[in-house]
Amino acid sequence: MKSTTFSKTRLATNLSVILGTSFIHTAMAQEADDVEVIQVTGIRSSIQESMGIKRNSAGVVDAISAEDIGKFPDTNLAESLQRITGISISRNNGEGNQVTARGFGPDYNMVTLNGRTMPGLALPAGGGTANSRAFDFSNLASESVRAVEVYKTGKASIATGGIGATVNIRTARPFDAAETGFSASIGAKALHDTTNRVGDDVTPELSGFFNFVNEDATFGVTFSGSIQARDSSAVGAFVNEWRVNEYDGTIPQSPENDSDLVINNAPAMGQLFAIPSDLRYYVADRERDRINAQLTLQFAPSDKLTATLDYTYSKQELSEARAEQSIWMDDRYFVELTFDDETVKTPIGIVQDRLELAPRDLGLAMQQLSQVNENKSIGINLEYFVNDDLKLVFDAHNSTAEGRPDAPYGTWVNFGLGANVVAGQGVDFSGEFPIMTVDYDDEARGNLNPNGVLDQDDVGTSILDMYYNSQDTEITQARLDGTYTLEDGSVNFGIESRAMESTSLQSLTRHTMGNWGIENPGELPEGILSPLNLSSIFSDYNTSGMFSQGFTGNVAKLGAFAANEYGFDFVADNPYATNRTIKEDIVAAYFEFDLNGELGGMPYNVLAGIRYERTETTSIANIAVPSGIAWEGNNDFNVRYDSDQTQDVSVRSDYDHLLPSFDFDIEFRDNMIGRISYSKTIARPTYDNLSAAATVSPPSGPTYLTGEATASATSGNPYLVPLESDNIDLSFEYYFDETSYVSVGFYDKRVKNFIGNEQVEESIFGLTDATNGPRVQEAAAELEARGITISDTSLFNMVAAIENGVDYDSMTDEQFEAAYDILPNSDDPDLIFINSKPVNNKSANIYGFEIAVQHFFGETGFGVSANYTTVDGDIEFDVNADPSVTQFALVGLSDTANLILMYEKEALQARVAYNWRDKFLDTTSQYVNEPGFTEAYSQIDFNVSYDISDDLTVFVEGINITEENSRRHGRTSAMLWRLEQLGARYSLGARYRF
Repeated sequence: MKSTTFSKTRLATNLSVILGTSFIHTAMAQEADDVEVIQVTGIRSSIQESMGIKRNSAGVVDAISAEDIGKFPDTNLAESLQRITGISISRNNGEGNQVTARGFGPDYNMVTLNGRTMPGLALPAGGGTANSRAFDFSNLASESVRAVEVYKTGKASIATGGIGATVNIRTARPFDAAETGFSASIGAKALHDTTNRVGDDVTPELSGFFNFVNEDATFGVTFSGSIQARDSSAVGAFVNEWRVNEYDGTIPQSPENDSDLVINNAPAMGQLFAIPSDLRYYVADRERDRINAQLTLQFAPSDKLTATLDYTYSKQELSEARAEQSIWMDDRYFVELTFDDETVKTPIGIVQDRLELAPRDLGLAMQQLSQVNENKSIGINLEYFVNDDLKLVFDAHNSTAEGRPDAPYGTWVNFGLGANVVAGQGVDFSGEFPIMTVDYDDEARGNLNPNGVLDQDDVGTSILDMYYNSQDTEITQARLDGTYTLEDGSVNFGIESRAMESTSLQSLTRHTMGNWGIENPGELPEGILSPLNLSSIFSDYNTSGMFSQGFTGNVAKLGAFAANEYGFDFVADNPYATNRTIKEDIVAAYFEFDLNGELGGMPYNVLAGIRYERTETTSIANIAVPSGIAWEGNNDFNVRYDSDQTQDVSVRSDYDHLLPSFDFDIEFRDNMIGRISYSKTIARPTYDNLSAAATVSPPSGPTYLTGEATASATSGNPYLVPLESDNIDLSFEYYFDETSYVSVGFYDKRVKNFIGNEQVEESIFGLTDATNGPRVQEAAAELEARGITISDTSLFNMVAAIENGVDYDSMTDEQFEAAYDILPNSDDPDLIFINSKPVNNKSANIYGFEIAVQHFFGETGFGVSANYTTVDGDIEFDVNADPSVTQFALVGLSDTANLILMYEKEALQARVAYNWRDKFLDTTSQYVNEPGFTEAYSQIDFNVSYDISDDLTVFVEGINITEENSRRHGRTSAMLWRLEQLGARYSLGARYRF
């Protein structure tokens, strides 16, 4: 414990105890009144600071501080945040990346850095378009952060966007230091990831912190930085698609002679059953390099003015070499099926054969991820005390987030290979791990060296797919906040301007090479593939009986070979299939009353405010706009384009909101606090839903005959409005010691404007209908006059005859062919499409309880922290419902719990942390209308440190020490979507302070 004496003005002293705001700046100046500042270090100090934020904040707020973060063995901020009540995380490669708050997923939470809105970045692996607003916490290491505050109730002074919560990341500033002068620390870790196969078994992590404040406390500089490397591997199994249908007594892909198919425990008539399309094994070798840095300068020329300039930078480079092996079940006859006893029947035993047909290919793929994520933020903050009662704070920043390919062949490459050696195949889904079996035949295709073993001579090329994905988001924000101190509180007010622009690009460059090993086995250069025993890498599962021969390979070498062999450039250079920009310009103003007093001798606080916000949205899509839909025959149509040129389609919309908030807390007895809060919050739609792009398909027949719209389209909807939530929180907190408390809370969120899909009949692109205009009406009248039955053929022919001035009866086939195209014209009516588009048409209620307890047991050094959160909603996915019906259901709803055992005495500090999240629905459209559920997952982590001296600490950490695995399934647990075998990570390190 260190004790240092400083002088503060009354204003600075008052402000320093206001916790939980976005702009906390301690002004240190030499004045007459001395205030003793006690700097406490260790686990207890950080817990005491976090508990102080929770207790002294208006509304429901939780926090973790720098020491608290450092003592957790967490790789990034997401993993640190999972310790907070009501917060759960999603993981990628066993590492936390995005946050769910009270059941609301990443897109519905707002993330700020020192009160500033941060741009999101989430490129999907394996192709696809970046659509998410979510901030990816895996880009930030825990070492670079001073504290994290989670606001679970809305406030007028907080930027909108978080229905679940607003997460504010606070970085260190020079004047936060408890003493003037120079201070610094350096840290080093040696990380060992037990999953690693081909990378370095031990990778380094380095971090440093530097702080200087001059003697007069008028100037300070802080620098923090970290460099982290991680080599790891992952192995798993997955199914691409489950086809769910009602049983009608037949099975798809049955032999022509039904007696050749054996069905054990068959579904009942009308019962839903599922058939998988494939089964795949994969092994992925991954590299992750992360750099974080922040530089902060502060200048206080007087006790009235403090200026802060800061720059934050993060960069994460991701690389993954992946190999897959698969069998396909969609073109092979079933010989025997054994179903389970679930309400949706799933085959737990599958045997397939091609009977008299030739062998089919064993699917092999070599894939490569090459991606870099970069975040930059520069900002200035001016804090000015106009007088003893009025403070003004001006804050402005520009922040960017960019995700892009890190190789000329794109973000994701899939190099398809095949070995045409499968005479029969099967899968055993009865256990946790699916067992793939293969009846092998490498003689039927004339392979170079048939030997009954899968080797490179059996393999040939197929398809090369190169995906280019990028997302670039920029936010420029300026705000002016004011606080006017009253005798019993304060008045807070402010104005804000925020501009956001996000551009997403996606393209697919495809080249056809060989023919899946059918005609070109053995074409690859010798040694370009490395044999792999698959059963040896699934060490956590019983793999008895599985087909275990596989390969790994280098995509860059394979791509260079194929480019030379088949004559193309190994570059992702196709035109963008998605080129979309979303702009939002937001202006806001707020006003708050912060009052305190006594009611019946009980101290109370009231924070009541209102926020007005107006948003203007511009959605721009660069697309190929169709020039018309040609009628080419009776029921034949074709969408026409004038050229390959594209154009920008731009749609503007606007909306505004009035968002009230009210927080009241009262101290019934000493250290017993009750709270009630109400707020209205919003969360904006994801970028894909706001897209101005539309894709059209032609009608199925002439509108004149059908009498209704049959042309279809899919599109975004730039006119969507944000989700709106009315939130109520009730809580009771008892602080019975300086580091001990118990709290119980209830929350209820009534949300409207959830986004569902709706089929809307409307005109698109101004396209007209050549099948229902004056020409068609004239042709129909002529057919009726001649007594000819009106059909799509006769109607088309008559229009063609009239268009070309030819008598219908004498028109030859050649003349019909010459007049094959009937193009729309200005006299035709608008073509009405059945457009499937996102609309605001759903409402839901989410509610639950939060229970937390924290206590240190006297002077024993032992302590415990535990919390449990329930999340319930009124809309769930019905797994027994018709699969052709699109369901709306809330994703991410799950109970969570944490249990942390702590010890701190003298030089030794230790924590063991258990984190659990129950099963939850993670998507309603895994494949078309199929659900995906992430199964319950728990993890145990630990940290032990020892202070060799006042300046030197050594520590050891472990993450997922019981090596829990992750698994996802469909309507039932037997319908495997994905299984991934995870491992433990251990690190040994030291910190030195000077």
